[in-house]
Formats: sequence, structure tokens, C-alpha cells
Amino acid sequence: MPKPQLVVLGASGNALDALDALQAGHEIVAFVDDDPARHGEMIDGVAIRPRAVLGDYPDAKVVALIGSEKSFARREEIIAGFGVPAGRFATIVHPRAHVSRQARLGRGTVVLAGATIPSNARLGDHVLVLPNTVIHHDAVIEDFSIIGAGVIIAGHVRIGKSSYVGSGSTIKNGITLGPKSLVGMAANVTKSFGENVVLVGNPAREMKR
Repeated sequence: MPKPQLVVLGASGNALDALDALQAGHEIVAFVDDDPARHGEMIDGVAIRPRAVLGDYPDAKVVALIGSEKSFARREEIIAGFGVPAGRFATIVHPRAHVSRQARLGRGTVVLAGATIPSNARLGDHVLVLPNTVIHHDAVIEDFSIIGAGVIIAGHVRIGKSSYVGSGSTIKNGITLGPKSLVGMAANVTKSFGENVVLVGNPAREMKR
């Protein structure tokens, strides 16, 4: 039986990191990038094309792998700009990730290899979880957030919408971070912070943008 087709929004590092997870359950038919200089480049035999390709594959599922520490706060706006109906977005879980049957994952969310998401954890729409991250029980990761590789998020933590948690960081149980928070690599977050903060260090402290 043929795999369902998939169009990938984004053709940079996130797409490469996710390639095995995407291919495990789908046939990738196109990567989308707005840079004309990249059109025609190939990723594992699949062409990078302009966003008009979405109309060439009207029945294909879509996943958005756009966003970095520089652009994370605009992910919602960027993804909405493609005009893709919510029902077209696929939820992707790498075969070597462990996601509890009691966990909840939103539309367009992607969980990569080695990640662990146990009971009662909730991930919103368009959340990206990079490899070997652990998100403990009752944690909530709100829509459009990116969680880097090797992150440990303890129980009952809440990460606000459109946030970015850098690789190797740890977040203490019960902590709340407001929307559009940026947690630097290897930071150790031991208390709650409001929205639009930049956190660095051990223990994490707020740094001006």
C-alpha cells in the first residue's frame, strides 16, 4: 500500500533533522522554500519548490518545519501565511520516540527520535520536539513552540505559545514560562517567568533582548 504524500514547509536544518521521521510514514513529494535561489535543489531526491506546489498536491498532507532561535516568535504568522487548512497538517512521531497513549499531540506536531512524552503530557499544534528530549507527566507545551535536543522538562511545567527552548536545557517541575520565551542552550530554569523573556545560565536569569 503506498504511503500518503507529504509536502514539507521549510528546507533547512529542521527538515533535515526530521527526514527519517517524515519518511517513516509518508512519501515526501516536495520541500517548500521561498528563496528562488534554492528552487530545484534536492534533499534526498526530492526537489525544493515554491509554495505554489501546495496546489499541485491538493490531497497531500503538510507539515511545517520552519523556525529557529531567530524566527520562533513569528512561527504562527509564517505558517498561517501559507493558507493551508488545519485539517491538512499531519502529526509526525518518529518510530523510535516514545509517546504515551495518554499523551495528547496537536495537529502538525513533530516528535523526533529518542524523545519521551509520558502520560498526561499535552503538546499543542505545530510543536517541534527535537531528538532525545524528555517531557514529563502533566507538562503542557503550547502551540508553535520548538523544544531543542536533549531538553528535560519536568512535570507540571507549562511552556507558553511560540516559545523556543534551547538544546540541553532543563526546566524545574511546576515552572511556567510565558508566550514567546527564549531559553538559551544548557540553561537551568528554576523559577517561573512572564512572556517574551530571554533566559540564560545556571540558574537561568533574564537577559535583555
